[in-house]
Amino acid sequence: MQLTSFTDYGLRALIYLAALPEGQQTNITEVTNTYGVSRNHMVKIINQLSRAGYIAATRGKNGGLRLGMPASQIVIGDVVRKMEPLQLVDCASCSITPACRLEKALHDAVQRFLQELDSYTLADLVEGNTPLYEIILSEPPVAINTQ
Repeated sequence: MQLTSFTDYGLRALIYLAALPEGQQTNITEVTNTYGVSRNHMVKIINQLSRAGYIAATRGKNGGLRLGMPASQIVIGDVVRKMEPLQLVDCASCSITPACRLEKALHDAVQRFLQELDSYTLADLVEGNTPLYEIILSEPPVAINTQ
């Protein structure tokens, strides 16, 4: 199974925000520059993550982006469910659908995949990850955004 780039960069944007020092905000330009993705694509991603409550976006002179909730409360499986279509096959027009067991097998596989992702929070991906801090911040932060 492969996640869409939308979900992939959504998770990466959350990782970026979670790695920021407590109270620090960023902007879309910094996130897009870090990952080399188009600004237009990232704006759509940030908007969806914001609507889901994962990101708090503030407009204006002192505005910016930050996590909308503690990283320890952001379950990776939930993020994937909100961002990813998760329908692996379209059986509507298939002639063998009444006798086919593929759809159930794929559904079960997706559920196991999501169950595994449910065992990770954003904090699990970021906490104590010094190489990540060095890449994003150029130095380890004193306090990170994982509560």
